Amino acid sequence: MLIVVDVGNSNITLGLYDDQRLCHCWRMETVATRTDDEYALLLKLLLQEAGHPNSVVDGVIIASVVPALTRTMEKLTARLFGVAPLVVGPDLTTGMPVLYNSPKDVGADRIVNGVAAFARFKAACIVVDFGTATTFDAITANGEYAGGAIAPGISISMDALFRRTAKLPRAEFTRPDQVIGRSTMESIQAGTYFGYVGLVDGVVRRMLTELGARPEHVVATGGLAPLIARETATIPEVDETLTLEGLRLLYVLNVDARRARRPAR
Repeated sequence: MLIVVDVGNSNITLGLYDDQRLCHCWRMETVATRTDDEYALLLKLLLQEAGHPNSVVDGVIIASVVPALTRTMEKLTARLFGVAPLVVGPDLTTGMPVLYNSPKDVGADRIVNGVAAFARFKAACIVVDFGTATTFDAITANGEYAGGAIAPGISISMDALFRRTAKLPRAEFTRPDQVIGRSTMESIQAGTYFGYVGLVDGVVRRMLTELGARPEHVVATGGLAPLIARETATIPEVDETLTLEGLRLLYVLNVDARRARRPAR
């Protein structure tokens, strides 16, 4: 079985695959100061609760945007499962040329999402990922990573509003019943929610035009994707495990490539 690990700024998402089937999915808080011993214990307990011993895992792939935790994840998975994990980076085969001016600047999660989306649509497409930052990624009809856009995430925006104003309260992010708020709290929620929906629709529409993609080839992922996407006019599909599937595809691609390079005996 395969363990896929997506290390984000706010959360670490893990998936356990049996061939192409996602058997289990877990999410834990990203804490850069946790040691590999602590993360190893958490992962071991999650597997035990799901009824799997460590020995069932024979492959691991990691995508990380938190450099301090990349090595931690490598060490703990190697120790727990006795395999050398694959790490998404410049040395890993992705099958997706990157058209960024500096390809190494593209976050690992963005490439992984692009791989999964292109495998699904087999056409020009757009991925919107609602994470700590909200990212918009454009994939060409030839399967190239064309580039994208980055906006402050919803939590970052709301936290900044609370911290940089003297009288505005901290508000929960939720969909209000109407855009005209009847209280300060409702006004913050309305401005944040409907304002963010407008931001997403505006960026996606412009990106569709520049890319020449079809409107149905837009997919959203990330924890808040269902809440935002249902209100937008430009996101027809949500896949909360898109990144995990992209990691699985990259693992298969690289394992097959390594097998093909082995000299015949």
